[in-house]
Amino acid sequence: EKQVPMGNMQYYFNDPFEFFGEDFSQRFFNNRPQHGGRQNMPNRGGRQQMFKQMGQGSGFLISKDGYILTNTHVVGDVDKITVRLADGREFTAKRIGADPKTEVALIKIEADNLPFLKTGNVQELDTGAWVIAIGNPFGLKETLTVGVVSAKGRSNVGIADYEDFIQTDAAINPGNSGGPLLNIDGEVVGINTAIYSQSGGYMGIGFAVPIDMAMGIKDQLVANGHVTRGYIGVVLNPGDVTEEMAKSFGRNEAGGVLIADVQKDGPADKAGFKSGDIVIELEGKKVKDGTSFRREVARILPNTKIDLVVFRDGGTKKLTVTVAAFPDNEEKLAGGGSKEEAGSLEKMGFEVQELTKDLAERFGYETGRGVIISEVDPGSKAEDAGLKPGMLILEVNRNAVSNVKEFEQAVKKEKSNQVLMRVKTEQGALFLQLKLTD
Repeated sequence: EKQVPMGNMQYYFNDPFEFFGEDFSQRFFNNRPQHGGRQNMPNRGGRQQMFKQMGQGSGFLISKDGYILTNTHVVGDVDKITVRLADGREFTAKRIGADPKTEVALIKIEADNLPFLKTGNVQELDTGAWVIAIGNPFGLKETLTVGVVSAKGRSNVGIADYEDFIQTDAAINPGNSGGPLLNIDGEVVGINTAIYSQSGGYMGIGFAVPIDMAMGIKDQLVANGHVTRGYIGVVLNPGDVTEEMAKSFGRNEAGGVLIADVQKDGPADKAGFKSGDIVIELEGKKVKDGTSFRREVARILPNTKIDLVVFRDGGTKKLTVTVAAFPDNEEKLAGGGSKEEAGSLEKMGFEVQELTKDLAERFGYETGRGVIISEVDPGSKAEDAGLKPGMLILEVNRNAVSNVKEFEQAVKKEKSNQVLMRVKTEQGALFLQLKLTD
């Protein structure tokens, strides 16, 4: 199955091409390949044989003229989509579009006056409210399970790029993916998407894409066949802005999102944003964390002007930025590892060295800026802080460093127990905080 590691647990996306697991397929299908639309079979008599692989998933009608919502991984890489309704009728469906970043897909069948589900209000769905999951687990059609809403707004779980999941204990098993999650009034409030499990079986934790997010994606897929997201050109520092981190920037309050880098000539750069800004308000609303901030900006249509409030140099500043369309091709900064000789910072658990012309060319960095990390000790404070070989340290405690001597002087100058470093990675720039002593 398609899995995302998470400690000893995994997220299972309920692959529609595999209902009964590896043991079943090995015993009854002689170890045939399990995934993909078509598979090559051994060459017999000089002729390559093919077989068709069929799978099942779930979906639900949202309009009388045949629009159906489901998951991207249900209709992702298939040659033909056949829809079988509860009344036995079958249709060949057209794929309108899919959005892997939210796991929402839209297909359509050609028919009129079809029964369809009404959408419910996710905002009125409270934790503890009864919900109903419907789908085809293990190929058992029209299966209904009941549970409650365990939580809302689940993010950072590693299922999709833009996450705002409804968590439920209604049983969701392989084959349920793409089916509806209903409220007690029979209105659809989500699309069943994944389960959190150690074995692939039901363990009481399932995730559904909220229907309001799905319908927003659906509107764009109908109009354009693809999804366009808002973009302002900043790299957000990972993790929450804790009170300890905030104090490094002169703020005595936790919260908001820290900007680690600003794309040159991007919308935020033109609006006056700087690395080290802490965004505390978006359109008059308090910014909670990076995940929700990123999601809200992505929902804003391109060419829309938005107001943000940032904390900078001990005070607040209001900035207006014009949202752009997210670029199709994201440029990634080069990175990697190196174990060449370096000056030692034993107490901190890592080593740095000068950024030579050869190293700058190898890693794609700009010469004359920063020092490169050559080695990080396993189990050290540096490793705990997220430092890795190949990272380029640009700043120490908000001061730029261009060589090893400047770096060591900046570290020694620090009076507190914390060193704030701005580093460059293959994903961009970010701030990391390192404890000098326990």
